[in-house]
Amino acid sequence: MGNRLSKIYTRTGDDGSTGLGDGTRVDKDSLRVEAMGAVDELNTTIGMLLCHNLPDTSQSALTNIQHSLFDIGGEICIPGSAVITADRVDTLEQLLDSLNADLAPLKEFILPGGSPAAAACHQARAVCRRAERRTHSLAKAENINPVSIKYLNRLSDLLFVMARHINKTAGMPDVFWKHDRSK
Repeated sequence: MGNRLSKIYTRTGDDGSTGLGDGTRVDKDSLRVEAMGAVDELNTTIGMLLCHNLPDTSQSALTNIQHSLFDIGGEICIPGSAVITADRVDTLEQLLDSLNADLAPLKEFILPGGSPAAAACHQARAVCRRAERRTHSLAKAENINPVSIKYLNRLSDLLFVMARHINKTAGMPDVFWKHDRSK
């Protein structure tokens, strides 16, 4: 691969537009760019999560997930492209089931927290939900790979369970919401 980014600034976006992977230019606040930005923010948030001491299973899974998120960003950047396939969703579901099998069933809502790593995982989950919403908004207006939306939906579920798993591994209890705390 040659020097793809030999010059970081181009000045072509100074007018409020940006180039897509197919060469077309769109406004920087378009639905497509909003979706790309949300997926990029999610990938960055997972990168921050990876800076924590995590169980090996979570560490390797999150690294693979970052690659898939980069693929989703590429799909969004190149209208009409599709890279994410159902087998990637299946992989998330298998990991989700595996991590959830060792957790106590929830009888209460939990608050984001516990260990710093679990709190970071909850933050990634919230950012994932935003990326899913932005991608869904784009899908209502333009054609995008529906499997990518499914992937983001399953990923947010996985991040929730992963946060609980991280707490359990760290010996930290989940933080339960107390709806009657004023009594």
